[in-house]
Amino acid sequence: MKRLAVFFPGIGYTVDKPLMHYSRRLAAQSGFEVKLLPYTGFPEKIRGDRTKMEESYRIARQQAKEMMADTDLAAYDDILFVGKSIGTIVAAEMAADSPARSRIRLVLYTPIEDTFSFPVANAVAFTGAKDPWVKGPDSIPALCDRSGIPCVVIDGANHSLESGDIQKDLKAMIKIMERTQQFMDE
Repeated sequence: MKRLAVFFPGIGYTVDKPLMHYSRRLAAQSGFEVKLLPYTGFPEKIRGDRTKMEESYRIARQQAKEMMADTDLAAYDDILFVGKSIGTIVAAEMAADSPARSRIRLVLYTPIEDTFSFPVANAVAFTGAKDPWVKGPDSIPALCDRSGIPCVVIDGANHSLESGDIQKDLKAMIKIMERTQQFMDE
């Protein structure tokens, strides 16, 4: 079976940050070919500014499409799109628009509401209970529920799924990676 995992990072949360780093290693260990999409060039001070958020999304989408142009998704039996923050929107859109969409599964780390403007299915989401990038602590779980996908809420966690307590954060990272691994193996 030919497997591909594509990583769509966030604006400041690059492919080398913990969630992306460890899930990338899990994917490689599970036999996925790994493709990283290290897009750049975002405006500054984006949070709370809808215009800058939309500009950032367009930048990430354009660069992701360029970096994926030479990848034939139809050649893969199992495709995993792993997104973080704004990368979850780009991943959801590219999955929805792909002729291979029935073989694409999504791992959504700290999705934002706009992710769910695309049909999100065959996915798992992880959100922080204190994520300042989302409207409220219940918005992402509610959107996941409406989409029929599981949502793991990390108590006290922010947009990086961290609380500031290193021991608590390490335990949360283990929980997140165990559930990510389980999803990869499904």
